[in-house]
Amino acid sequence: MSINNPPVDAHGEDHHGHPDAHAHGTLKSYLIGFGLSVVLTAIPFWLVMSGAIADKSVTGLVVMAFAAVQIVVHMIYFLHMNTSSEQGWTMMALIFTIVMVVIALAGSLWVMHHLITNMMPVHNMVPPK
Repeated sequence: MSINNPPVDAHGEDHHGHPDAHAHGTLKSYLIGFGLSVVLTAIPFWLVMSGAIADKSVTGLVVMAFAAVQIVVHMIYFLHMNTSSEQGWTMMALIFTIVMVVIALAGSLWVMHHLITNMMPVHNMVPPK
């Protein structure tokens, strides 16, 4: 093996830092992912701006559901995560993503709940003497 020649495997294919060259997405898959991302952003935006759902807590849950679906779309179409056994870190990345999303959503809801609870005006205040 000479220094100037890249390593070649048994099938005659060289490896230039791309151990899994077919894992890259196609233009079609990127456009599908982009389209889904736009739709999954536009629908919750419309729901909030139009007031289509009267109950604000239901609207918040629907927006969070759309956000969770959008995370899955990004993982599949842009990060190219799938269930193939060739990608050993895929399951760990999925678990890490789920944990981070749960922490972010639960923390955001907790902060918003306490802001609403602590910032509402108190009606039963005793006037100062």
